[in-house]
Amino acid sequence: MISDGLLAPASQNMPCLPLQESLKQTSLYDFHRHHGGKMVAFAGWSLPVQYTHSHLESHLHTRQHCSLFDVSHMLQTKVFGRDRIKFIESLVVGDIAELKPNQGTLSLFTNERGGIMDDLIVTSTSDQHLYVVSNAGCRDKDFALMKNKVKEMKAAGCDVDLEVSDNALLALQGPAMARVLQAGVSDSLAKLPFMTSAVMSVFGVPGCRVTRCGYTGEDGVEISVPASRAVELAELLLKDSTVWLAGLAARDSLRLEAGLCLYGNDIDESTTPVEASLIWTLGEVTSGCPSPCLQKNIAMGYVESDYSKLSTALTVEVRKKSCPALVTKMPFVATNYYTVK
Repeated sequence: MISDGLLAPASQNMPCLPLQESLKQTSLYDFHRHHGGKMVAFAGWSLPVQYTHSHLESHLHTRQHCSLFDVSHMLQTKVFGRDRIKFIESLVVGDIAELKPNQGTLSLFTNERGGIMDDLIVTSTSDQHLYVVSNAGCRDKDFALMKNKVKEMKAAGCDVDLEVSDNALLALQGPAMARVLQAGVSDSLAKLPFMTSAVMSVFGVPGCRVTRCGYTGEDGVEISVPASRAVELAELLLKDSTVWLAGLAARDSLRLEAGLCLYGNDIDESTTPVEASLIWTLGEVTSGCPSPCLQKNIAMGYVESDYSKLSTALTVEVRKKSCPALVTKMPFVATNYYTVK
C-alpha cells in the first residue's frame, strides 16, 4: 500500500500529536477506544497509534502472523466516464491505459516541475471506473487537483466525473492473511495476486472491494467496506486469534523495513520520481527507526551519487552525535507479496 504520512515514535521530523478537539473520526473510532487504542492526532484525524500490545510486539506479530489496521482516513475516489483514462494520465506518471481489468499500480501526482505531489494507487476496475486511493495528509490538495482537472476537461467537452467514496478502509496484513480471509470469501484468494482487486462479500458483508496490496511488505489486502458495516467486519476478522489490532507506530516501522517511501519525509514536491527511485542527490536522512526484525537502526535518505554505492561507509548525525552507517540495498527486510507463480 502507499505511504500516508505515518511516523514512527523514533522519528524526529513530525511526532504524533496529542489528541485534539475537532478531529475527524473514522467509523471505527468507538471500536478503537473499546479495544484499548491509544488515540492520537494524525493528518486531521483521530487514529490509534497502538493498542494494548507494545509497538515491538505489534510489529513482530504482523511479520509472523497477521494484523488489522484502520486506514479509513485515506482518500478513496472513483473516476467515471469515457475519458477517465485520459483524465488520470494527465495527472499521474505511468501507463494507466495498459492496466488489465481490476489491476492496479502505484503512481504519482506530479506538479509542473516534476515534483511529487502525492503517491497513490490507481486500479482500473471491470466496473467501468477507476478506483483511486491517495494519502490523508494530501487529501485536500489531491481532491482539488482532480476536481479542477475534471472541470477543465468537461469544459472541453470530455466525459469524466469524480465521486468521493465514504467507505471505510481496513488493511489486513501478514503471512496468515490469506488463511484468515479465505474463511470469509467464496472465491479462491489464489486468483487474486498482488496489485489486483475484486468486489466480493466478506464474512457476509456484501459490496467490499478487496485489493491485494499494503504498506507493510507482507502479503495483505485492503478492504473497502461500507462505513456502516466496518465495525461488524472488523469484529468478525478479530474472531480469529491470529489477528491483532495494530496502529500507526507499527505501520510506520513495517513500511520502513520494507523500504517504502513516506510522503512528506522521503518524497515531496521538491523530489522528482527519478530521485525517488534511489538516484539520490542530497545528503539528508528522511526516515529512520530501530528495526524490530533486524534489531539494528535503519534509515532511508539522500546522499551524493559518489557515495551511493552499496557497502559505502558513511557517518550520520543523530541528535548531534556522529554514528557510523552503511549504504545497503533495500528493502531492509524482504517483502512477501503474493504473486502468481
